[in-house]
Amino acid sequence: MRRIERRTFITNAAAAATAIAGGVLGAPFARAQGAWPDRPIKFVVPLAPGGAIDFIARQVGEVLSRTLGQQVVVENKTGAGGTIGMDLAMKSPADGYTVLITNDNAASAPHIMNLSYDYTKELAPVAYLGRQSQFLAVHSSLGINSVKELVDYAKANPGMGFATSGVGSNQHVVGEWFAKEAGLKMSHVPYRGAGQAINDLIAAHVKLAWLGPTALFPHYKAGTIKLLAQSASKRAPTLQEVPTLEDAGYRGLVLDAWYAAFVPKGTPPEIVARLNKEMNDSLKDPKLLTNFTTGAVEPVGGPPEEIGKLAQADSVKYARLVKELNIKTN
Repeated sequence: MRRIERRTFITNAAAAATAIAGGVLGAPFARAQGAWPDRPIKFVVPLAPGGAIDFIARQVGEVLSRTLGQQVVVENKTGAGGTIGMDLAMKSPADGYTVLITNDNAASAPHIMNLSYDYTKELAPVAYLGRQSQFLAVHSSLGINSVKELVDYAKANPGMGFATSGVGSNQHVVGEWFAKEAGLKMSHVPYRGAGQAINDLIAAHVKLAWLGPTALFPHYKAGTIKLLAQSASKRAPTLQEVPTLEDAGYRGLVLDAWYAAFVPKGTPPEIVARLNKEMNDSLKDPKLLTNFTTGAVEPVGGPPEEIGKLAQADSVKYARLVKELNIKTN
């Protein structure tokens, strides 16, 4: 009997200790679990400052810093066509404190870099932030004013280089695609982001580039460079004077660039939903809208599933283009 009483006492004591632990320790733990965000959030940008991805990340981050009550820190992790930054984000803890802000490099780079994984499947989509055309730009000193004039010049000067924000970028793909369709022999000159590429373009170290309008726009307005064509299916609202490649006679040569937020797989769905809501709301912020318009970025928004489907469809498209165009890393 004493042995039974002793065993009952130990069992009851253990249960009481568990209940106390649950009350004293479990409640704060539960609060911590539901208190996201309770510390700064990191936006990983896989390319250098000065380009559209960095611009969009900083605009959205500024709004979220206010609405979430936590600082959003933009961290540029460059190299290997953006794959270093994308790898970092992919392998980060799935806790909502690391967010990748990228473009369709996430769909193209795995095929060009011959990776064993696909970011569009290894990352969880959060929000479709915006879309933008890529632009064919030349230094004004060339005296070239149209795509036809450029093609004639490039045929007379084979091996002309075109700058982009990196190997595996959408700019790399559209540059090679255009060269093939125009029957040109051109050399790819990759940089670690649009900021570095535009610096060499305006200094005339390279005289031709495929870049996003965010980096190009101020220098275009200043007359240092000329914009000959854009890659999207329709002309950007703020650059209606620049023809599309289809307008210039290259039917079917269309590449729309998108910008989006992703998080590591396994991030709690409630955090993904909150991030999606906050990011969609940020795209209605008056200051952000003004800045997006200035940078020729069209805000989009929508549920995570929308950008997830687009990203995976583009991965299939880029796999085909990389093979057809024989695009390699060197």
